[in-house]
Formats: sequence, structure tokens, C-alpha cells
Amino acid sequence: MSFSKERPFLLVGAGKMGGAMLSGWVADGIDTSALMVCDPHLSGPMAALLKQYGIRHVAAVPDDLSAGIVLVAVKPQMMDDVLPALKSAVAPDTLVLSIAAGTPVAKFESVFGTVPVCRCMPNTPAMVKRGVTAVYPTAAVSEESKNDVTRLLSAIGKVVWLDSEDQIDLVTGVSGSGPAYVFYLAEALSEAGRQAGLPGDLADELAIATVYGAGELMHRSGEHPSVLRKNVTSPNGTTAAALEVLMGGDGLQPIMTEAVAAAVRRARELAG
Repeated sequence: MSFSKERPFLLVGAGKMGGAMLSGWVADGIDTSALMVCDPHLSGPMAALLKQYGIRHVAAVPDDLSAGIVLVAVKPQMMDDVLPALKSAVAPDTLVLSIAAGTPVAKFESVFGTVPVCRCMPNTPAMVKRGVTAVYPTAAVSEESKNDVTRLLSAIGKVVWLDSEDQIDLVTGVSGSGPAYVFYLAEALSEAGRQAGLPGDLADELAIATVYGAGELMHRSGEHPSVLRKNVTSPNGTTAAALEVLMGGDGLQPIMTEAVAAAVRRARELAG
């Protein structure tokens, strides 16, 4: 790994996503003496985690710090304040990672110069180590650094590499925002159960367990979703009757296509 106690891995922002990533690294056995967290407003559980593992914490970046890796995990609207404060810690060979939506590589290069930068788009299942993170590397990122990034991000789930920065917005519309679509599917399935006559608590329990179980089955089987769908659809059966509605001309696919397109448009608007 391209960081050490002397040139630490600096995590800037230990909120929900940054904190989930840090928890994943700790569970994965990362050298905690080589970590440093910069966040002026730690939550109680995060402060306890840092104390438990002896991870260094600072409210502001020390003037004499030279980091091996910097991961920027703050909200996009904070970038104009945060990035200049990190400039002294970023050497020409420092690997800069960002998980901020809508913040292009050019923003980092305008502050740090042509250092190696990776834009990363994780999603919230990273909090339970079932996330997927898409990564776009600049030309300055070496193969060794790519391997480091893959090892680091694998602690919170699957890692995929992108060929162009434009794909980040597309990924945002599919996997970045995607967990919310699945949560809403569970809500809609539960509400349909209520309207069919089930008690509310039972409808919730059935919907949540069904979505969880189907996701786990996809994860473990390795089969394409269409194969799994066909496997549980008997001709002229109950599932076939439901799918005739869901897969009709006004069904789920055109709605999902429109929803993803809307998310992509908004991601591009935020990126300017």
C-alpha cells in the first residue's frame, strides 16, 4: 500500500459513507497506525472507533503533513473550503480519491496540480459491506495505485473501473441512486399488500424479507436477473399474471428508464 505511518492515509470526512469505509478497512485488518482522520465534528460512535483502534484524529490538517493517500469524503458544496486546506498535505505523488458526487477531476487538479486522482462513486450498501463502487482514474494513476484502490474499496463491496469520467454520471443514475429505487420497491410492494387486505405490519415484513431474499439469491447464484425471474415464473401462474402487468408497455421498464435518465440529468447539472 502507498501509505505509512509517516505518510498516512488521510480520510477527510468521517460521516456516514466515510465512516462506513473506515469501519470496513478496520474490519479488513488495515494498519491503523497509518490512518489519520480529519473531521471537526465526529459522531460519538466514530470517536469511540478511533479511540478503540488508536487512529489519529485531527480537526484540521497539520501544516507538516505529507499524505500517501487522501480520500475526500465530504459533501460537494464543501469542496471550495476543504480542498485549499488540503493542499499542503498533497505531494506530487499523493493519490487523491474522491467520493463526492458532481465534483469533476478538473476541480482537484485546479487545486493540487496533475496529481493522480480517482473519482469514486460508492453507494449506501457499503455500510453493510455490500456496496458497489465505480472508479474513474486519471492518466497519472499507476497500475500499483489502481491495485491499492481495488484492495481498499473491496472492503466495502464490489469495485468496477470506468473508461471515462462521463460514465460517473451514468453510474450515479444506476447504482449511486439505485438503492433508493429498491427501497421504494419494497415500500410499493408493502402498500400493494395492504391494499390487497394484509395487515400493515405483516405487509411490511413480507415485502422487506422478499426484497432482501431476492437480492441475496442474485448475489449468491451469479445468475442474470432475467434467468432467476424465468425460474420462478410458471406458465399461466400467479407470477406470470403479475409480470404481465409489470412488463407491459406502461410497466416498470419505461418508468425505470425515465427515472435513471432523470437522475443522470441531475448529476450532470450538479457537475456544472
